[in-house]
Amino acid sequence: MRLDLKRDFETVPLTKEEALDILDWDDRDLPTLLDAVYKLRKKYKGNTVGIQILTNGRSGNCSQNCAYCAQSRESSAEIDTYRLVPYEKLARDDRLVKEKGLARHCIGLSGISFTDEEIDEFATYVRSLKKESGTHICCSIGFLTADQGRKLKEAGVNRINHNLNSSRSYYPQICTTHTWDERAANIKMLQGLGFEICCGGIVGLGEARADVADLLLSIREINPQSVPINFLLPLKGTPLESQDTSFLTAEYCLKVLCLARLMVPASDIRCAAGREVYLKGRERQMFMAVDSIFASGYLTAGGQGVDDTIKVITDAGFEYMVEGT
Repeated sequence: MRLDLKRDFETVPLTKEEALDILDWDDRDLPTLLDAVYKLRKKYKGNTVGIQILTNGRSGNCSQNCAYCAQSRESSAEIDTYRLVPYEKLARDDRLVKEKGLARHCIGLSGISFTDEEIDEFATYVRSLKKESGTHICCSIGFLTADQGRKLKEAGVNRINHNLNSSRSYYPQICTTHTWDERAANIKMLQGLGFEICCGGIVGLGEARADVADLLLSIREINPQSVPINFLLPLKGTPLESQDTSFLTAEYCLKVLCLARLMVPASDIRCAAGREVYLKGRERQMFMAVDSIFASGYLTAGGQGVDDTIKVITDAGFEYMVEGT
């Protein structure tokens, strides 16, 4: 099967079979696919790329057994562990977001659940950040209750990140301490509270291509404001430290990003972890599908600095989007 790239993907959505066709697209014909995807990207996002900063607000000691994560209970990775980062660290990163005009400040907190007292403490931090800088704040913060969600929304959290990570059928292969359905239900509840949603996944966990298609079909149903696509960086000390990622060629990664854009054309499509490894030197093609990236690292893994990230964007012929312009 060969997909008609001239059709309107918004009114005639992709089927699973067509999604698989894109993932199996001949590498030699990739420029044709990218050209078609770029038209959608430009329609909704112009030629700009937004940058986010990610702060690890609470690190390690997680009760969950997610196989890819250095912070999980199954990990022996040597990482810093702390209950809550000092406020000044959050404030320093927040000021950088403000000074550089970045898109938003993302804050990750390890763990599946939080006490009301912990949420109250973090909400106090958020109020101070909003008062000082007024930046757009996105939090990755496990399973919230509705009351906890309301507290964070009132404090000023704009967006919640809750990734599905993989397909529903493959999820038990990477985590057994909670379910895919619990993740999906928490996202639906948070949407009901009025939060913007950031929802994506990880490619390279050992899944089949059909799982990638199913993941993105599920994300399309959620219709989040942002879709972060991570490409696995096997971390020493995690159950997936020896995972074979040789199939994560630049071409395959680009096809995954193209599929994400075709599935949810109006959302921010973010190339997150792995872009500096798997797509190095292919940034211009990457930005034909992607309009959002991280700078300065990924929780427990390092990354490209802000100024170097801005240079990558401009060298590729795209515009670094200064928030508010």
